[in-house]
Amino acid sequence: FFLHITSIFQSLSFYFTVVALEEIIVGKPGDNATLSCIYQEKKLILKNLRVYWQTADDQEECRVVHTLISGQDNESEQCIHFKNRTHLFWDRLENGDFSLLLLNVSKSDERTYKCVVLQKTEYTKVIHQAEVVLSLAASYSKPILSGPIRNSGSTGEEVTFSCKSGNGYPKPNVYWINKTDNSHLSPSELKITPHPDGTYSVFSTLKVNATSNMEIECSIENKILRESLSANYTQQNQSNSSSTESHRNLEKNGRGAQAAGIISIVILIGLLVGLTCWLWRWRSSKLISYTGNK
Repeated sequence: FFLHITSIFQSLSFYFTVVALEEIIVGKPGDNATLSCIYQEKKLILKNLRVYWQTADDQEECRVVHTLISGQDNESEQCIHFKNRTHLFWDRLENGDFSLLLLNVSKSDERTYKCVVLQKTEYTKVIHQAEVVLSLAASYSKPILSGPIRNSGSTGEEVTFSCKSGNGYPKPNVYWINKTDNSHLSPSELKITPHPDGTYSVFSTLKVNATSNMEIECSIENKILRESLSANYTQQNQSNSSSTESHRNLEKNGRGAQAAGIISIVILIGLLVGLTCWLWRWRSSKLISYTGNK
């Protein structure tokens, strides 16, 4: 049956061209994907239609993804890989929307799909065709770059940087870059870990000899999304941070010393007042004693 349908496609290929080549990107393995196939004409009669979803690779042994004949699903030729994973949107079919819902996508579903719609009136003709490229991709989290905290004068020693990111798909490219001359550096370690939901996390380290003006960048690239996320380390910033902290400590110490000085002065004044009162009382008692004796 499927070979017969394929021969029909080939014999009619002269009369139609691909209407659309669309790229669909879903979040990650396990998500659902909608493969778009929309014919602009409205109010079609389902019993006169045949809708074929298939893979576009002619070399595959089984290519049938989903089939609709005269308004009914036909699973007789469906590839086992797609069993119980495909659905048409029944409330949209008569309006020319033949999009296919593919459930629980995996890496093996990343391919090009073809939608072919035939209409049977006096004779069978292809009225619409579309192709969809399905890719899986999920953005990685913002990289976290950790670098050495050290004195700016300790150049020449070996220091280690680490960079980590996660929850992305597919496996990323990781780049270490010396921003002072934009040269690429080789990582000391690169570990990409798969997770149960199909995404990956990445951890990488870099060992270099320290300089007084280090500027290091870690970049995580997702090719499918054409996305690069970066984190930077600048030795000058680290020095500035240390200087700022030192300045804050000096200010704090200065305020503490000032407060201690004020307290000391208050105590000293209190002692002087107390001593003055005691002397006044002692002198008064002497005068009374002298007057009495006289």
